[in-house]
Amino acid sequence: MAMGLFRVCLVVVTAIVNHPLLFPRENATVPESEEEIIRKMQAHHEKLQLEQLRLEEEVARLAAEKESLAWAEEQGQRPDVHSAWDLWSTLCMILFLAIEVWRQDYQDAPLPECLGGDEDELPALGGSRLQGLALPDMATLARFHERCIRSATADAARTREFMEGFVDDLLEALRSLGSRDTDMEMEDFVGVGSMYENWHVDRPLLCHLFVPFTPPESYRFHPELWCSSRSVPLDLQGYGQIKVARADGDPLGCVCGKTKLGEDMLCLLHGKSDREHGGGHVEDLLCSRESPYLDTMQVMKWFQVALTRAWHRIAHKYEFDLAFGQLDMPGSLKIKFRSGKYMPFILTPVIQYEDSDLYFVSHLPKEPCGGTPASSTDWLLSFAVYERQFLRSKAKALPEGACHLSCLQIASFLLSKQSRLTGPSALSKYHLKTALLHLLLSRRAADWQAAQLDTRLQELLRFLEKSLLEKKLCHFFVGNRKVPETLGLPEAIRRAEPLNLFRPFVLQRTLYRRTLDSFYEMLRNAPALISEYSLHLPSDHASLSPKSVVS
Repeated sequence: MAMGLFRVCLVVVTAIVNHPLLFPRENATVPESEEEIIRKMQAHHEKLQLEQLRLEEEVARLAAEKESLAWAEEQGQRPDVHSAWDLWSTLCMILFLAIEVWRQDYQDAPLPECLGGDEDELPALGGSRLQGLALPDMATLARFHERCIRSATADAARTREFMEGFVDDLLEALRSLGSRDTDMEMEDFVGVGSMYENWHVDRPLLCHLFVPFTPPESYRFHPELWCSSRSVPLDLQGYGQIKVARADGDPLGCVCGKTKLGEDMLCLLHGKSDREHGGGHVEDLLCSRESPYLDTMQVMKWFQVALTRAWHRIAHKYEFDLAFGQLDMPGSLKIKFRSGKYMPFILTPVIQYEDSDLYFVSHLPKEPCGGTPASSTDWLLSFAVYERQFLRSKAKALPEGACHLSCLQIASFLLSKQSRLTGPSALSKYHLKTALLHLLLSRRAADWQAAQLDTRLQELLRFLEKSLLEKKLCHFFVGNRKVPETLGLPEAIRRAEPLNLFRPFVLQRTLYRRTLDSFYEMLRNAPALISEYSLHLPSDHASLSPKSVVS
């Protein structure tokens, strides 16, 4: 038996010592092709199978010896030497188990070459794949920002004022069509996004407005966060569901049969045709089929119908037309003037989470979590209001004329130009803003002086490169306990597991490679692009003068 235990221990120790994560070989070379990697993996797999067969034979033989020992003990034969060996084997198994647990923790951690530590220790751009990359100097960046970005967004305040006045009138008309007893109630809109955070770059200027709504008095919404369930899949982190229930605790039912509705009334659960037929069809419910949870598609259809009726009510007051914008972006609208100009904006119906500034959003122009929900009952949780509040609170502590928003604007400009050149990639402006928020939290206020624009821009790009190489960019609020408590973020969000916005890159290799190539090409094009735009405005940009949108 001693020899058998020795062989088992020898095999296990050999496997541990030869594990590449525990004891990497200094002189190991990288295979030249994927075929070479696959061939070596297959050979290693066959070797492991042979080792497994040997271990199974040893275990079977040890089991037979154990049975013989048990029989010997029943016969009164109790050799003391075997007790010592049993104790030794137990200690060995505990040791091997501890090593295996440590190995798993080591394997889950980021690779050594991807670790960054402090932001000051991040690798410079010259040490990445782009050897010798040098962004323009501070004077060129400042001139570029003044000519191409600040001048193009000079009328942002006037655009917001015009749009907010129109949306106020539109929502007031919408409220006048409904009944508090039978229809949803629209609350005042909330401005979110780059237009309200003062870093918008693209033309035409685009206002994004959240429209919170509440159910009739007979109903209640019960939002359910993903972090309240331990069994939620990874691809549904950041989403939630909205359960509809009667306020009196009765099973979900419709009150339109108990209340006389007008011709223009919109019921929470049924359409007008359903009431005329004396009942409701399941496919017309705002809830999902045979489910008490709100359906995002049904809500958007209801919202679009309500907006159309509201516009028809006030259209005679305006000298322009209102139309729906992009078909793949629900809530996208645009004002069309007689001169041919237009003003786009987005109205998104949202549901507030308890008394916080979190909102469940039916749709966004692009999902910041890097995917699409598996079910239409999954609502994306938006932190847009908290992001705006954090930027405003940070701006009060930063030096006058701080460069943080300028860095974000320049990076966003470069990403937009690259998307037009090679098509959109999985890297979005939301990722740029998330990276900036992380840097704002880790950097001192004095580091964001206007004279350090070039240094901070390079640091932002290095942070993005590091995140792409690691395939890991943590959501700024979810699971981040460094966020100031003064923002009032719900404790359930602070204590949740961190949410990786780059998780799709781990699962989709082609998408990752395309995004990484696009990012490096953007960096290669950045010096020439900034220099060109800082000297003169190209025709496609100069045509967008501050007065070309509102007429």
